[in-house]
Amino acid sequence: MTALDLSGQELTSVPSLPPGLTRLDLYRNALTEVPASLWSQTGLTVLNLAANRISSLPPGISALKSVHTLDLAHNRFDALPDELGELAGLTEYLYVSDNRLTAFPAAWCCLGRLRYLGCTDNRLTSLPADLSGFTSLRELRLYRNELTALPESIGALGALRELHLRGNRLTSLPSSIGSLGELRQLDLRENALTTLPASMTQLSKLDKLDLRWNKHFREPAWLRDFEEAGCMVLR
Repeated sequence: MTALDLSGQELTSVPSLPPGLTRLDLYRNALTEVPASLWSQTGLTVLNLAANRISSLPPGISALKSVHTLDLAHNRFDALPDELGELAGLTEYLYVSDNRLTAFPAAWCCLGRLRYLGCTDNRLTSLPADLSGFTSLRELRLYRNELTALPESIGALGALRELHLRGNRLTSLPSSIGSLGELRQLDLRENALTTLPASMTQLSKLDKLDLRWNKHFREPAWLRDFEEAGCMVLR
């Protein structure tokens, strides 16, 4: 057996697991903690712990060097360990949405092969100053947090195609956002933006820009040039 699906079983503890698992699905149970025995499953490539009642994650998770997809969403985490940044095999997805996170550990920025990061519906007020380590990130979802600003280093995410920032408290964007040459979708709904940096005219691949529900937004003249070039602009 290499894959084990225990989702939706109302489990309150993790049962004894067979050796050699590559995929373990514990979605939608009643788990409140993760046993240390799980870290012996070093062959895991997919681990789904979403939709439980877990409030802490031991640093022992750093043993799972082969995991490429990790789902910790819909739990009760106030914080997650820096050791997640040591998961060198984490190349596909990291989901930490719908928790109670107030901080985004700078150590996670070492995940240079990660393609998708979902950190929505938390309580983040800021991001690390240096995001440049996310060299492979294609999609970043940060909607419904409490962000008031983005670091200039956001412009270093050269592979980024989608940036979702709906429902934060952003009043402006850094000029470096114009360096996101691969960006296709930018969702800025429900913020407090008043204008956009002129550097955004460099986003030649942008095909969707959502600006709805920014009450005091003043539209720059160049926005119509975007539309003429084929970008869908939602106001």
